[in-house]
Amino acid sequence: MSTNVLRTADGWWVVLGERAVPVGTKAATTAELLADRDAVREAALSGEAGTPVADLAALSPVTTPCRVVAQMVNYRSHARDSGFKGDIPPAFFRKASGSVSGPGDAVVRPSHVKFLDYEIELGLVMGAPLPVGTVVEERDLPSYVAGLVITNDVSAREIQLTKTQFYESKSYPTFTPTGPYLSLLEPEDFAHLLDLRLQLSVNGELRQDRTLADMIVRPAQALTLLARFQTLDAGDLLLTGTPGGTALKAPPKAVEKIGALLPPAVKWKAFFKSQAKNPHYLNPGDVITATIATRDGRIDLGEQRTPVAAAN
Repeated sequence: MSTNVLRTADGWWVVLGERAVPVGTKAATTAELLADRDAVREAALSGEAGTPVADLAALSPVTTPCRVVAQMVNYRSHARDSGFKGDIPPAFFRKASGSVSGPGDAVVRPSHVKFLDYEIELGLVMGAPLPVGTVVEERDLPSYVAGLVITNDVSAREIQLTKTQFYESKSYPTFTPTGPYLSLLEPEDFAHLLDLRLQLSVNGELRQDRTLADMIVRPAQALTLLARFQTLDAGDLLLTGTPGGTALKAPPKAVEKIGALLPPAVKWKAFFKSQAKNPHYLNPGDVITATIATRDGRIDLGEQRTPVAAAN
């Protein structure tokens, strides 16, 4: 069974139901904690009464700096929403690790951004180095992936589309809420990954709801493709794509064909004028709730609840 770990300003905790037991470790980073799994096991078996989880202020269980890599258009439902047909080539992009924030921290919308979007994603936390050239089979996943986290790949859509700039549009501070739990997996848990259901709501309205069965490039293949050019180390984070249901969707084909005939500046002005009528983009005061879990509770990454705030 998986073991949920939570991080606070005071250190690391093993979550046991509604209570948490401190981990006796000097680990300051996620990588150091993963190298001290014995301390995590000892805490889980200690029998201590612990502290109510509700009394703990959770930080991101992925410490920074680290590499943050993300997969693009990796769920069939998201591909349909985005107007893709046929085979979709696997693609990756980087996010600044300065975008990583806690599971209860506010998502801050920059003053120049109007079209702020959400993307719930399963995050893979590496437990061992992945050198360039590594080929990862399904049976090898436990050798490289230590655990899972909830992430939200928050996106400034007008930056992403008009500049074709993923790095900037997805790297502002607070644009990668992470946690609350780092769910450390046992080898037998990996057989249940496809049962994980990703759900994201805004102000109580369910927007995204899919299992990993909707995923196009699954974790073992993704790591193999990424290792063609990118080294990963313990504590690094791979976001594995988002299902359909984001605020941004491709325009109807007729509108898209007309837009292709227009100069880029005119096209994007018209597109975002139409997007201004879309009520699903995030605004200050909204609250995003995200969960990832199997139906039987074997793997449950907790609940991420993040308000949206305007930049000062």
